Amino acid sequence: MAQWEYEQLGRARLLPLQLALLYRAAGYEQYRMSRFEEYSLYRENQGFLAAPQVLTFTDLDGRLLALKPDVTLSIAKHADPAPGGCCRYYYDESVYRPSRESHTFQEIGQMGLECIGEVDEAETAAAVQLALDSLALAADGGAALLVLGHMGFAAGLLRQAGLDEERKTQAMRCIHDKNAGALAALCGAEAAVCGMNTLCGPWQEVLPKARALAQDEGALQVLEELETLCRRLVPKGCGLELDLSLANDSAYYNGLVFRGQISGLARPVLQGGRYDPLASRFSPGARAVGFAIYRNELERLDAHPCGLLSVALPKGRLGDKVFRLLQKAGWSAAQGPDSRRLVVEDAAAGVRYFLVKPSDVAIYVEHGAADVGIVGKDVLDEGGADVFELLDTGLGRCRMCVAGPAGFADDTGRTLRVATKYPAIAKRHYAAQGRQIDIIKLNGSIELAPLVGLADVIVDIVETGATLRENGLVVREEILPISARLIANRSSYSFKRAAIDGLLQKLEEVTRNDQNV
Repeated sequence: MAQWEYEQLGRARLLPLQLALLYRAAGYEQYRMSRFEEYSLYRENQGFLAAPQVLTFTDLDGRLLALKPDVTLSIAKHADPAPGGCCRYYYDESVYRPSRESHTFQEIGQMGLECIGEVDEAETAAAVQLALDSLALAADGGAALLVLGHMGFAAGLLRQAGLDEERKTQAMRCIHDKNAGALAALCGAEAAVCGMNTLCGPWQEVLPKARALAQDEGALQVLEELETLCRRLVPKGCGLELDLSLANDSAYYNGLVFRGQISGLARPVLQGGRYDPLASRFSPGARAVGFAIYRNELERLDAHPCGLLSVALPKGRLGDKVFRLLQKAGWSAAQGPDSRRLVVEDAAAGVRYFLVKPSDVAIYVEHGAADVGIVGKDVLDEGGADVFELLDTGLGRCRMCVAGPAGFADDTGRTLRVATKYPAIAKRHYAAQGRQIDIIKLNGSIELAPLVGLADVIVDIVETGATLRENGLVVREEILPISARLIANRSSYSFKRAAIDGLLQKLEEVTRNDQNV
């Protein structure tokens, strides 16, 4: 076992003790709970869960129990704050949640704290200070960053833009993904909300820029609240920044939100915020703030993270176009897309490139093996990768469409058979219409399916439409436009923002000046 592995093992055992001492010194008492909880608690509060799936079993006395998928719900249920006071608990527990990658349930170790009751600005600041101190302990000398946001700021700018509820929902998704192009198309390029992508960095720099954009009274009040909080905090051993596009689960959090990141980890190791709606369900009028540290994530910490900007590039036809785009932007991918080398480093430029299958680019970026990548929108929407979508490069423009025989008449009284390589996109499209379908997953020659009676229609990418016409098929619906997008890992964007923004600006300039790249 390598020396750093011994050190990591020792740190994993020491960290819970350090955190427990920290929380006890701040007046928090340990909350101990059973591994099991009445399933009714989760059924009645499903909107507050990270995922709807829960492991259940029938106890010997006939009660339906569940392996707990969440700790905060149990604490909120049993907390009984005195009038004008607060219940302060910390915990070290495991929860059981489905994994999107493995499609199985996994045990997740969490350690965190909850403050429930008469939570004012001082209590909130004290809890966030504990999050800062906890993150510094978890980082153990490594680079770490606590990022603050607020659910109310984006909501205020969207009110300012005068969007209806449907467009607000779409805009919030764009803000969450830092998708500036789609946000401008939705709200108008002049709308103040389109400047939200720039509102991240040191709070002393972000707040003046945010005030210049905000006219909504609620949004301005949020900025005052954040400034007051930031002035109270004392970062020790980790950085403190604002990202006003940070918006966690709106069904759970209602105000301040924050996440803790450690360089070398692809995902946040700490998440928290204000969750007054949940607290008030069990204790009317109560407010709450808390956070959790995900100890499983710390096990993935790379002892020797790469200091270069790692770029995942697609092979094949799209790769040829991407290579030319990078060349025009002054970023040469060394030996080019025809090289047999899978990893190419340019130490002088501070960049290394991966050459991977187009369908794998988003996976490398989401999991932090690459900091940025260029990938088709079809791959992004099908896989649902949790990444920032920074730029529409315009490469490989086409459409995701529903197509079928020219004479086909859809009988809504029966199940529609749909053949596709993109089952997730097809399911979402027809679910929005309330249409019952059978998905037939194919890997190639999709146009053949309706010709031989395998399917009624297909969902596939259409470029010129020539193949459809040659086989007597026509486009019936357009689902979404497709092109190659520049994406970034969420954590990498915090720690390598200057390098990523430098690449982004050069690519934006090229795509503006040469729409035919």
